[in-house]
Amino acid sequence: MVTIDATGLIAGRLASYAAKQALLGKTVMIINAEKAVISGDVRRTINEAKYKKFVRGVPRKGPYYSKMPDRYLRRIIRGMLPKTVRGRTAFGRIKCFIGTPAEIGGEAITLPEANASKLPNLQRITIGKLCTELGGKHYG
Repeated sequence: MVTIDATGLIAGRLASYAAKQALLGKTVMIINAEKAVISGDVRRTINEAKYKKFVRGVPRKGPYYSKMPDRYLRRIIRGMLPKTVRGRTAFGRIKCFIGTPAEIGGEAITLPEANASKLPNLQRITIGKLCTELGGKHYG
């Protein structure tokens, strides 16, 4: 089992690492999903997410985009997995959490190559703030 603390990590790099570990057969637990970062222009990121959620599909028929940070990050990871039985079983091994649940023990790893502080002075938004902009609860 691999436990990853998503605080200050770039969401795409975190997602690709988690997807690879799940494909290798490991259970992946991601804590503090609301603190993962999406780099880039903040307004553009929010507008793209709103376009996906409200304009692209019919609300009753889908595609469905969640307003919860843990489910939002899980959907990002889902896009990096193959659309086969192997990918679906790997997706079942991925768990994302808002905050740190009490039942998860042990040491949570962080990914130095995915740390957002190594990037130059870029604009960035956390997944929690993005989901708040989409109409979700305040997650930080």
